[in-house]
Amino acid sequence: MKEPLVMRMPGFWPTGSYRALCVWIIFLAGSMLVAGFGEHWSWAVNFPRDWTVPLRYWISDFMEWLTKDLDFGLFTFKEMTRSITWLLEWPLMFASGLLVSGFSFSSDPNAEVVLHPLPWIALIGLSMILGHWVRDWKLALLTGTCMAYLAIFGRWESAMITLSAISIAVPLGILGGLLIGILAHRKAGFARTIEPVLDLMQTTPVFAYLVPVLFLFGFGPVAAMIATMIYATPPMVRVTMLALSRVPAESIECGLMQGCTRRQLLWKVMIPSATPGLMIGINQVIMLSLNMVIIASMIGAGGLGFDVLSSLKRLAIGSGLEAGIAITLLAIVLDRLSQSFARRGPGMRKRKGGLFIHRHLHLTVAIVLLVGTWFISTYLPFARAYPESWTITTSGFWEDLVRWINVSYFDQLEAFKNFLLLNILIPVKRFMLATPWVVVVAFVMLLGYRLGGWKLALLTVCLTLLIAFTGGWKKGMITVYLCGISVVFASLIGIPIGIWAAHSERGHRIVQVCIDTLQTLPSFVYLIPVVMLFRVGDFAAMLAIVAYAIAPAIRYTDHGMRQVPTQLVEAAKIFGCTRGQILRKVKLPIALPEIMLGINQTIMMALSMLVITALVGTRDLGQEVYIALTKADTGRGLVAGISVAAIAIICDRLIKAWVAKRRTALGIDGN
Repeated sequence: MKEPLVMRMPGFWPTGSYRALCVWIIFLAGSMLVAGFGEHWSWAVNFPRDWTVPLRYWISDFMEWLTKDLDFGLFTFKEMTRSITWLLEWPLMFASGLLVSGFSFSSDPNAEVVLHPLPWIALIGLSMILGHWVRDWKLALLTGTCMAYLAIFGRWESAMITLSAISIAVPLGILGGLLIGILAHRKAGFARTIEPVLDLMQTTPVFAYLVPVLFLFGFGPVAAMIATMIYATPPMVRVTMLALSRVPAESIECGLMQGCTRRQLLWKVMIPSATPGLMIGINQVIMLSLNMVIIASMIGAGGLGFDVLSSLKRLAIGSGLEAGIAITLLAIVLDRLSQSFARRGPGMRKRKGGLFIHRHLHLTVAIVLLVGTWFISTYLPFARAYPESWTITTSGFWEDLVRWINVSYFDQLEAFKNFLLLNILIPVKRFMLATPWVVVVAFVMLLGYRLGGWKLALLTVCLTLLIAFTGGWKKGMITVYLCGISVVFASLIGIPIGIWAAHSERGHRIVQVCIDTLQTLPSFVYLIPVVMLFRVGDFAAMLAIVAYAIAPAIRYTDHGMRQVPTQLVEAAKIFGCTRGQILRKVKLPIALPEIMLGINQTIMMALSMLVITALVGTRDLGQEVYIALTKADTGRGLVAGISVAAIAIICDRLIKAWVAKRRTALGIDGN
């Protein structure tokens, strides 16, 4: 029997890797053809302006129609949004009165305060009592020290303004995310509908949230709180869906056998079983809310975020660093308390038998402390508010240090900056801007097809064309260039550190502390020292992005290397492999999928930081979002934000598709 013609003529009908090679050769030939005949095919090199879709103007007109013309009969759309603002203002005023301003019980804003806010001593004591209740004395000491820092370094009032907003935004964000997650768990159609919305919300730059919120809810602390809730809610939705889907079937069947209704089954069986997973979502809402405080200060939030922002404008590195550390310590307190609360066993919640004091010792001590300090504070002013004369500051030290570095090492810093600019940054930028747009679209399509088939190819092409047809192509290429360069440098630094941490327990502990600190520091803090050392521009932006986004590259590399099966390592040793060979030929290939997931997270963080680096003179999509915020141009901000989200989704889907194929090839379980 003769072989099929295609089997006997591989040159006529290529298969497998040979076919892929032919496709890429054709792609390269087509790219060279487009570049060579660019003068005749100008439409294929530079995206024609006539093809641009005025989406930004449509969105702006729609927002203007909402706020000016939409009328429901009894009330207008603007009256509805302002009513929401008015409703949310009441709990915020109560929290602010409790922690910051006190209560006057009068409509006159200049009326004398009748009930003073919680004394600083009481809040420090309450945080220590709570830390001891949920875990031990170590946590109590940590929370007390972090809270004491706020007072000693003169950040107490700003911290309480931030905490009052967080104390309202976090519960509302948790409740909203929980309810949406429950609905998505019950309704598969709703879950499929909301999935791309959640992707868009988590990849759209934070600045883009501020423009429509400012337009709809006005300027002030309540609008900032609403923006914080919108930004922090999506992780809670995802975690709720995941946690409920992982409730053991035995628990559900047991509840049904006991005669539970659908509502009882949800709230008395599924929610308690999913509590450990839900606490992860709660923790994420807290962290993201604190990460939002600086950006929210741009529309009136105040507090520690405003302190950092004003320090950045004045290039006051010491003051900005102290305020940034204050946000970090506040995040650490809330993070450790929420995690410890989640880990506690139900049997430890309260003691049985005995007097009320014995059964509720921590509550009794807290009440006594609260009443006692509140009473003392009415007679002793220093117990009510931390005296300004007792505060200390290190701002002078940090500013002198940066000044000394600038004076002593100016030539070396300039040489380093100019070398990277002239040899790497500028050539890559020119290459990205000179590459024909049809070549980029074709490359993304081929890459998507090779990694995930036609569905992924279609998705990536549509997202790439979205950037082009909305008029953001050139700025999009600058975004890709700056993000790509930063991610490469972050990987070159982070992966070796992660490898070292994986092979050294001491190094692992040191690295974990460092990256935990890096991930809790507000993103704006990274801008101040790089601007003072290297001034504004792409180079300063790149350094800030690398410092902010390097943590996932280190963490995932460390984790991936530690997950390599010991049996493979032992087998390699038996065959006589050296340490270098084991690393290169065994550990790194097995850990590569995990490392690539870390690179994926590094890309996401780099893109989120790019919008913030617009403050130091970048000319990318982030600058478009920032300009839109300053001009209250909703359409411009949302279109630029969606374009950044499109880049993030393309990178995310391509990397995850590659990781899935690699894990399948290695026989590794993807869960």
